[in-house]
Amino acid sequence: MYVLRTGVAWRDVPAETVGCSGVTAWRRLWDWTEAGVWPRLHAALLTELRRADLLDLDDCSVDGSHVRALKGGITSAPRPSIAPAPVPSTT
Repeated sequence: MYVLRTGVAWRDVPAETVGCSGVTAWRRLWDWTEAGVWPRLHAALLTELRRADLLDLDDCSVDGSHVRALKGGITSAPRPSIAPAPVPSTT
């Protein structure tokens, strides 16, 4: 969160603020990501919220910006050309 909020590079994270060097924090984040910690943590959080009846999906939004579009997705219509239109000759 410190890197996201301040915009500093990982190498510039002050160890006294986060409890370890920025490089160590980045390495742990990478290891946890590779181990699949975040999807499991998200699922556990949703389970606990549902169990406590604190998850209200009446007003929500879906953000797919972090989901990769395989093969460019499915298109239903041809893409319009971005090339300039030909201009009639004046000679």
